[in-house]
Amino acid sequence: MKMDIVERATGAKYECLLFDLDDTLYPLSIGFNLACRKNIEEFMLKYLDIEESEVPRMCLELYREYGTTMAGLKALGYEFDNDEFHAYAHGRLPYETLRPDPVLRNLLLSMPQRKIIFTNGDKAHAQQVLKGLCLEECFEGIICFETLNPPLQQPDFMDAADKSPILCKPSLEAFEAAIQLANVDPKKTIFFDDSARNIATGKAAGLHTVIVGSSTPLPEADYVLRNIHNIKEAIPELWDGEEGQMDQVIQQAAVETTVLA
Repeated sequence: MKMDIVERATGAKYECLLFDLDDTLYPLSIGFNLACRKNIEEFMLKYLDIEESEVPRMCLELYREYGTTMAGLKALGYEFDNDEFHAYAHGRLPYETLRPDPVLRNLLLSMPQRKIIFTNGDKAHAQQVLKGLCLEECFEGIICFETLNPPLQQPDFMDAADKSPILCKPSLEAFEAAIQLANVDPKKTIFFDDSARNIATGKAAGLHTVIVGSSTPLPEADYVLRNIHNIKEAIPELWDGEEGQMDQVIQQAAVETTVLA
């Protein structure tokens, strides 16, 4: 990768942009959130033999407490294959409803900073979403479930009995792992997410933060974006001094997106 060119071109206040995926790069109105929750509830009922009347409440409460319902189920001792869970929860989503987003694509490609996805979702889901939005070439890498939870490796934080064996946002450990995986300086990194609690942890981890899909300011958010397309209006300094060099930067920096390991 020609990242040395990008770094020289930016000379900038910010060197990397970390983007959440779901409900951040596309709007909540797409409906994936509700569809995913429905799939997870069906999985809990069908494969974990959880009482039907308890499933909706349990699904939501575990999500709120552990970051994802999957992490909560693992914390409670339920045993299931991670890939099978993701295939059921994400693999059945209507990806065909996603449409290319040329406006966002052009914005992302015009930013000279490194750009990395940071999601709790699995690799296949992240790749499907980026493909559907036609954004595959816009990101240097993906930090996802598999990179945060490598097989046969028990994370250090499992010393605490009340923690899940799954590492995910909004835990501070997940952010620290992502910062290490991306090899970034948090003081020169901006984190974009639609979740207030993820934004709060991102700020605690030392990142600059942007809440997406909201018009309500948050104490932990440095910027507020009603829509991801409003980046240039809200954070124009990402482009400061870059107009004359942008074509070269785009040509040199657009690379195939890989899963960071």
